[in-house]
Formats: sequence, C-alpha cells, structure tokens
Amino acid sequence: MTSSIAGILVSLALLMYLAYRGFSVLLLAPLMALLAVLASPDVPLLASYTQIFMKALGGFVVLFFPLFLLGAVFGKLMEDSGAARVIAMRIVDWLGSSRAVLAVVLACAVLTYGGVSLFVVAFAVYPIAVELFRAVDMPKRLIPATIALGAFTFTMTALPGTPAIQNAIPMPYFNTTPFAAPGLGLIGGAVMLLLGTAWLLRRARLAVDAGEGFGAHDGGPDGLPRSVRPHAQGEGYDVAELGPQAGAAPRVVLPGFGVALTPIVTVVALNWLFSEQILPNLDTAYLASALYGATRLDAVRGTWSIIAALALANLLLVLMARRSLPELKSSLDAGASAAVLPIFNTASQVGYGAVVASLAGFALIRDAVLGIAPGNPLISLSIAVNLLAGITGSASGGMSIALQALGSTYLEMGRTAGIAPELLHRVTSIATGGLDALPHNGAVITLLAICKLTHRQSYLDVFVVAVLFPLIALAVVVGLGTLLGSF
Repeated sequence: MTSSIAGILVSLALLMYLAYRGFSVLLLAPLMALLAVLASPDVPLLASYTQIFMKALGGFVVLFFPLFLLGAVFGKLMEDSGAARVIAMRIVDWLGSSRAVLAVVLACAVLTYGGVSLFVVAFAVYPIAVELFRAVDMPKRLIPATIALGAFTFTMTALPGTPAIQNAIPMPYFNTTPFAAPGLGLIGGAVMLLLGTAWLLRRARLAVDAGEGFGAHDGGPDGLPRSVRPHAQGEGYDVAELGPQAGAAPRVVLPGFGVALTPIVTVVALNWLFSEQILPNLDTAYLASALYGATRLDAVRGTWSIIAALALANLLLVLMARRSLPELKSSLDAGASAAVLPIFNTASQVGYGAVVASLAGFALIRDAVLGIAPGNPLISLSIAVNLLAGITGSASGGMSIALQALGSTYLEMGRTAGIAPELLHRVTSIATGGLDALPHNGAVITLLAICKLTHRQSYLDVFVVAVLFPLIALAVVVGLGTLLGSF
C-alpha cells in the first residue's frame, strides 16, 4: 500500500514537472499512469493501459468531442473574419483609452463568454492592449494579467451559461445544465472581476507614482494587424496590415459591430433556450432504449444544448460574415484541426486519472480527501478539484480526473447532505479556475509568449488575478451555498 501511494505521488510530481518543461501530455499521461502501476504490486500493466486508460480516454472523447470541435471552429471563424478584433475595438471606443484596464478586461470577457477560445482572444486583444497601454504610458508588464482576468477567470468558470468546456464537463456527472446555480455563479464572477480590476488599477497607479511608464518594448507581434479604423462607407472596419516595405497596404473589409456581436449573443441565447425551453418539452422517451444508451434527458440536456447553440452560431457567422471569410474552407479546416490536440491532451489526463483511481493506494488518498469537512462535501470537492487542476496545470484536465474518480461519490454525498447537484456543478466549475493557473499552465505560458514577457516580469499579477482571487471567490460561493443552498 505504501509503495502504491508513493508511486501515485511520484507520477503526479513528474507529470507536473515534465509538463512544465514542455513535454507532450499525450506521451506523459500514459507513461506516468504506467509508472504508478509499476509501483502497485500485482496490478497488470498492459491491462491497466488497454482496459482502463484507453477506455477512459475514449469515453471522454465520445462525450465531449463535438463541444471541442464546434468551439474550435467558432473561435477560428471569429478570428479569421476579424469579428473578435472588431468587438474588442468597439469596447475600447466606448470606454476610452483612459480606462485601458477595464476596456481590455471587458473585451476579453465578452469574447470568451460568447465561446471564443481564450487563445484566440489573447491573440486578438493583445495588439489593442499594447496600443492602449502605450498611449496612457501604463506598464506593459500588466497586460498579461489584464488579459488573464478577462479570459481565464469568471467567464471560464463562474458565469452561468458560458459554453466553456469547464462549465460543460460537470454536466453528465451531475445531470445539470450550463446554467446551474446562476445566482452563485454571478456572485463568484463579480468577486473575481471586482477584486481583479481593483488590483490592476492599484498596481497601475503605483507604477505611475513611481515614474514607471510603458517601458522600452518592440511593437506588436509580427503578422498581426497594427491599426484599425472605421470604414468610410460605414460597412465595417478596414485593417491596415503594415508590411515590411513601405507602400500601399492591402485592405480587408471586416464585419460591422452588429454582425460581429450577433454570433456571440446567439450562442448564449440559444444555449439557454435549448436547455431550459426546447429540449425539456420534447418527447425523448426513446433515450431509455439500449440503442441510445439507456439514459435520460437530464444526462444529455446540457451537452445537447451547447452542441445545438454552437452549431447554429457557426452557421450564422458564416452567413453573416461571408465577405470577411474569403478562405472559408481553410478556416473550417484549421478550426477542426485545432480541436484535436486539446481534446486528446485532456482525454489523456482523464485516462491517467482513471488508472490512478483503480490503484489500491488511491483509496487511502480518496478517503483522506473525503474526510476533509465530512459534513460538507463542497469543501473536499473544492480542494480535490483545485489540487488536481494545479498538479496537471489544466482546469479541464484536473476537473476531469476528479470527476472520473469521485464524481458519483460526490453526487451521492451531496444527496445525503441535501446539497443540490446544481451547487456541486458550480462549485466544481469555479474550483478549476484557481491553482490551474500556476506557472506551468499552458495558457499562462502561451499568454506570456504572445505578450513577449517573462514570468519574472508579469507572473505576480497573473497569480493574483487568476489564482488568488478565484480562490477567494470559490470560498465565497462555498460559504453562501452552504448557508443558503443553490440559487
């Protein structure tokens, strides 16, 4: 038993360290799972790989591939059409450059809440943030934290209805919808937004008082648009791409603000409409048949609603912004390809979690976690999800491992304690957004690379807005949920 626990802990430590060093999770997850197996006496190695690891990996892909696929295509279409940049620029126009921090945060929030990938958002908003921060002579080192606050926190985990995968993964485990515990989600989101914005404004003010300005930095990233201005005929926006040589720059007509925003509004609205109005009123008795998995509507309603919303929003975006998508086939192909690596990375982590959960040593670890605040499973659920998200450096990966191993246990504990599944869903979702943003997180590393900054320059502020404040928001939601229940 001792060797089994040691194997699990060593494999987790190596998974975290090697992922931080840049090794692919596709290779690491099965190797670390098998390492844990080797430390557990009498556990068959190949059977653990083919019958447990691969089965769990495949099950995750079956459940969530449509969401990854449609979400990636939507993000790519928003990026290639210029719609994401148009929305960001319009928010900046409304708020003014003097409110650079708030403008960038809200631009990121609108895009991510509408279903645009946080990586696409970072690429789309960064050039705008650079221009804004330079104009008001605000330190560039604050840009990563500003983008992280808008894209990595409340819109990813807390706001009800968000199509983010972190809000979708709990649904089949708790038979919930994307709008689970909306009141608590809004409160948690408000805590993250208000604390994060206040922190960044204070940091900016201190920098100005100390005489620190934007700093000596290069311009925007190569190949990205450098200026956007209203089209003379009011049809949309012109993007002037500054080439390496002087001369006339090619112009690309981007969609107008209404066209750019409509698909995002459509995702949120249709998500609610399908989950709360359309699907519950359909005759779905056929789901009880073994042919369709012998299940119930509650188990698939949330997934179906997001699939339908994203599919229709993609179609609408293509129809409305067709002029801005001259290479539609290339955009669709790129979006579809972009879905493959993320889902298999996450699915591999799920397979790793399934193997670990099958080992004898895990029973002791599980009992220790479940023994934390035994009268309130919300606390142990929060700790388990946060720790695994931090260890794997992935919000969706940590959540998937926790739910794969303990989802049914927490659901039963919740029923015993009178805790609604909707509250379990929202706490699980918010809990993914704390320790996941530790330095080895892939999104953090990518964001710093986009901004051409280092951990030493910018990670402190990223940690505060994307780790510390989400943990505070989680504590608030757990406290209110314990006292008042789900609302």
